[in-house]
Amino acid sequence: MKQTAIQQAIVMVRNRMESMNETLMGKHTAHHLQQVERGLYDLLEQEKEQIIFAYGDGQQNGREFQEAFYNSEDCNVITSEQYYNKTYK
Repeated sequence: MKQTAIQQAIVMVRNRMESMNETLMGKHTAHHLQQVERGLYDLLEQEKEQIIFAYGDGQQNGREFQEAFYNSEDCNVITSEQYYNKTYK
């Protein structure tokens, strides 16, 4: 399954946190990385909405193009939410 850029960043932060040693400096850094990870989850929701909107917008524009030039419909149209879940979950 594909990963978005934000999903990849979350994996990178988690991997870095797991590799932190048990020193006081390592714990301090891990705490900051946890805050970064929480922020990335907020961004992940925004990214999801952007992908869903862009896909839906592309579907609408594609249908309008088809109707204008080919006068046919795509029988396999999926919703934006279905596209996101199929591609990124």
